[in-house]
Amino acid sequence: MSTSQPPPRPEYHPGSAQPRLNRPVRERYPQIRSTSGYGDPRIRHTGPGPGAGTEQEPERSSKLNARLALALTVVVGQLWALTVTVNAWMEGRTGTAWWGAGFLCLSFLVVLGLWLLDPKDR
Repeated sequence: MSTSQPPPRPEYHPGSAQPRLNRPVRERYPQIRSTSGYGDPRIRHTGPGPGAGTEQEPERSSKLNARLALALTVVVGQLWALTVTVNAWMEGRTGTAWWGAGFLCLSFLVVLGLWLLDPKDR
């Protein structure tokens, strides 16, 4: 029984004209981990520069945070009002239930108005 040798690997040059040689390092050398200090010579920059991910417009950020806090307050109020309204309806107090339903609709309109306030922030 004869064992056949695999064909010899072609010599690798960074940015080779042969597309099959331009594979990530982990495919060409699976024994080398990316943390071992050996890297692909084609990689020049490792990521974004200083300040990446920080807020570039603090005024916009504070405006959005204030709008979010107001909307979350309204949503918590809606949950409370829904509880009170359903309890009043189940107890037969329909007048209170209709007032609660009106409050729920009005608070929905407030949140919708906040959303429509500035279309470029969506």
